[in-house]
Order: sequence, then C-alpha cells, then structure tokens
Amino acid sequence: MAAGGSAIRGSRVGAGPMGEQDRGITADRVAVSYWDGLGNETVRYFAAGLPDEEIPEIIDSPASGLPAGRDRENPPPLSKQEPYKTHLAYVKERRTDAEAEQLLEEALQQLRARRGQA
Repeated sequence: MAAGGSAIRGSRVGAGPMGEQDRGITADRVAVSYWDGLGNETVRYFAAGLPDEEIPEIIDSPASGLPAGRDRENPPPLSKQEPYKTHLAYVKERRTDAEAEQLLEEALQQLRARRGQA
C-alpha cells in the first residue's frame, strides 16, 4: 500500500456501519404486482393504510411501455394510439376551407387598414 493511502476508500475515519438504522423507521407498505401483455411483472409499493380505491388498477409498464394491470391472466389491452397531429391539423378539423378564406381575408383587411393601404 502506498504511503498516505486509505485501506477503505470513500469512508471517513470513525464512520460506523451503514444500514437501516441510519435511515430511520420505514413506514408499513404493501407490494402490488402489475403485469403487461408480454408477461412482465412490475411491483409498486404503496402505504399500508391506503384505501384500495386509491391504488391504481392500471399503470404503464416501465419494461415495455404497455399498460399493466393487477390481473396476471388478463392484462389490459393496448389502447388505441392516435397519430401525432400538428396544430394545423387541429385547426383544419375546426374550420372549413371557406371559413379559413373568410378569416384570412378579414385579417388581411385589418392589416391593410393599420398600414393605411385600405
């Protein structure tokens, strides 16, 4: 060993053992298992006194991204994925082409009036 080196790296002189006693008392908790469509199990922990209706029935599986439920034999089905829509696509759903032309004409008239070109 080199001079001035420490036999236990990363600890202070006089430091005691690390463990549960340093973290305090842990609250009572209950483990709830969830399964996704691929059979992956995910365990979530909840407070033991939590009412059953506050524990979610479905979560997103961190392993697959699929929905995971509490029933191992019947995992929840994949919900229908909507394709990404741009802002323009949402606007086109709300307005017809005729309404869009009218709005554009009104906006251009206001712009021209402000610039003194009306």
